[in-house]
Amino acid sequence: MEAGGELYVALGDSISIDLYAGGPGRGGASLLHRNRDEDFPGWRGRDLATERPGCGLSLLAVDGGTCRHLLEQQLPRLEALGAAPTVVTLTVGGNDLLGAYGDTSAARAVVAAVGEQVDAALVRVRGVAAPGARIVVGTVYDPSDGTGDTMRVGLPAWRDAPRALEELNAVLREAAARHGARVADLHARFLGHGLSAGDPAQHDPRPAGRDLWFCGVIEPNAWGADAVRAAFWDAVRPG
Repeated sequence: MEAGGELYVALGDSISIDLYAGGPGRGGASLLHRNRDEDFPGWRGRDLATERPGCGLSLLAVDGGTCRHLLEQQLPRLEALGAAPTVVTLTVGGNDLLGAYGDTSAARAVVAAVGEQVDAALVRVRGVAAPGARIVVGTVYDPSDGTGDTMRVGLPAWRDAPRALEELNAVLREAAARHGARVADLHARFLGHGLSAGDPAQHDPRPAGRDLWFCGVIEPNAWGADAVRAAFWDAVRPG
């Protein structure tokens, strides 16, 4: 970030990182900051670095990030930056829910806790963000494309999985609304690009079929990262 420039901070989990999309600069948050014109020529000139010259990126999201990690590690790092971000994106909650996978009662308790923890996180984000900062909360996508056929995507059977995910996304939307944050609806955007488009468990970050947006079951591949970026971009734009 240039002296006096703007700052974009990406918080949360692997939905926001570069690793599964093929390496540095290729994840959804990185693409929002600076497009890779050779990969996505249609996005040339549509990124924060172009629209807000001097805008830097602090990518604090981590693989496997949970609400606890967000509160105990990522937010202290944000608060220690000594800079007021003008754009903040947050993707979290999916790994928390996976920790209760298969246990519906435990999952409901996790969903309630996520709502409380995201509330607390957004209070702290607002406390350090610049006046008028755009804060964006992402929903959590579904590699089964809403079918609930978890066994076909490599997960154990759990008939309540779609309902648990629906409840998780509801609390994320509600927390965003309470704190004046915008929602990047990754769940809706990714529908049709999981199980119905191929094998979400495959590990190629750049599969030949660009309709498949997942790898390793739950991670966004390069084409998924492009979709994450698009959802973020729509959310941070004026209007």
